[in-house]
Amino acid sequence: MRRPVFSNLIVASGFLALAQLMTPTDAAAEARLALVIGQSAYRTVPELPNAANDAKGMTELLGNAGFTVTTAANLAQNEMRAAISDFAGKVGASGADTVALVFYAGHGLQIDGENYLVPVDLDPKREADIPLQGVRLNDLLNTLGALPTRARIFMLDACRNNPFPALSGAGHGLAIVDTKAGAPGSFISYSTSPGAEAEDGNGIDSPYTTAALTIAKQPNLPIEEVFKRIRVAVAQSTDGRQIPWESSSLTTDFRFFGESSGSTPAVPGASAMALASGTRSVEDWRKTLQGKPAMAAYELVITEDTVEAYQAYIELYAQDTRTPRLRTVLERRRQMLAWERATAINTRASFEAYLANWDNSDLAATARRLLLRVQNRNYGVPVAAAATPVAVAMAPTCPCSTPTAPATPANPSVAPVIKKRVDDTPPKRKVVETPPKRRPPPEEVVYERAPPPGPPPAAIMQGVGIGIGIGMGMGSRGGGDHYRGDYRRY
Repeated sequence: MRRPVFSNLIVASGFLALAQLMTPTDAAAEARLALVIGQSAYRTVPELPNAANDAKGMTELLGNAGFTVTTAANLAQNEMRAAISDFAGKVGASGADTVALVFYAGHGLQIDGENYLVPVDLDPKREADIPLQGVRLNDLLNTLGALPTRARIFMLDACRNNPFPALSGAGHGLAIVDTKAGAPGSFISYSTSPGAEAEDGNGIDSPYTTAALTIAKQPNLPIEEVFKRIRVAVAQSTDGRQIPWESSSLTTDFRFFGESSGSTPAVPGASAMALASGTRSVEDWRKTLQGKPAMAAYELVITEDTVEAYQAYIELYAQDTRTPRLRTVLERRRQMLAWERATAINTRASFEAYLANWDNSDLAATARRLLLRVQNRNYGVPVAAAATPVAVAMAPTCPCSTPTAPATPANPSVAPVIKKRVDDTPPKRKVVETPPKRRPPPEEVVYERAPPPGPPPAAIMQGVGIGIGIGMGMGSRGGGDHYRGDYRRY
């Protein structure tokens, strides 16, 4: 009697195990794809040995974190574009639950406010060659941003010094990229602050990658916490000369190791955290830092990496040995924020405002060039169009009305549009009514006046024949009274 019961238990257990195997876990539902690019063997400038080592270390780290990694090294321009395109194809085919990560180690440049990744075959003779020979960072961001993904992560160890002599006017480091201005779900990290230059370091890896390889392995750390710790570690290893920076518009949690981000409800991520810290005033930061040891306060403001935090530290710890370095960081951050606003608005006023405050900066020459470019834009009415006779011919002929100038520049080739505007004018503007002051004088005034010699004025106005007839028919009449009566009839 017990055998059927035992058999049923075995069958039920089997079905339960099968159901558990068939039910996808959050970790299994989340696909992880990574593209790692290491640009070391540049053809026209000295090599970057650390870039190859950085790419190798990140390939191993990401593979252990569950990523399917595509590694590419020493790519020329066409090869880099092809690698990005192929990777985008894999991400698009993977589905909306994909986390896509791109790690780039190599040279990076900013030209006219745009950031460029540098292929190994880049050989510029002037700054204008960079858009033709380089790969725009925004092209990479936009290509992946157009795909439905859970998250997009970009790690750029690309802010090394500019090695190309022909690009003496290029700005230092990379310009700010605001991920909140694009598609949500992106996280971008620079190896150093915008406008600053990163160091190669003394080891086989750069300071940024060295910190990332250590800290990202720690389990159950949200990505925002990972990069805050990376920032502090790099600042300490470089004595404050290099401070990584990031921008985030993530809408889900992500961890390199530990529970999958899919198991955590959607949270605003670093976007909300940055917003919360960014809205804190200098006075709030003074209260937070008041009474803390200088080192503890320093690590706190480095962790948060905001203008307000740095300003409060400088005011409270004016005599600390780290303050001059933070003052430089603060000044450069303010300058790069101003540069970001100027290039985003892209008008004469925006570049003039930048030059009014940063006329001696490394980006001043670029600002003047862009200012000249926007000044040459012609949004006014063309001279030839303004002088066209079409509008004059179609204008109202009434001397008391003046045609209103069109709201848009006149276009001689669009005459029907002008004609339509004139034809639609209300009739009262076309019909010339006799003003009240032109009406005939009252009759009593006429009676008081002596008759003019000859035929009545009305007869003359209505035709010569009528005037002659009246003169002949009334010739026997004399006296002004008869004439006045005849005048009244006419």
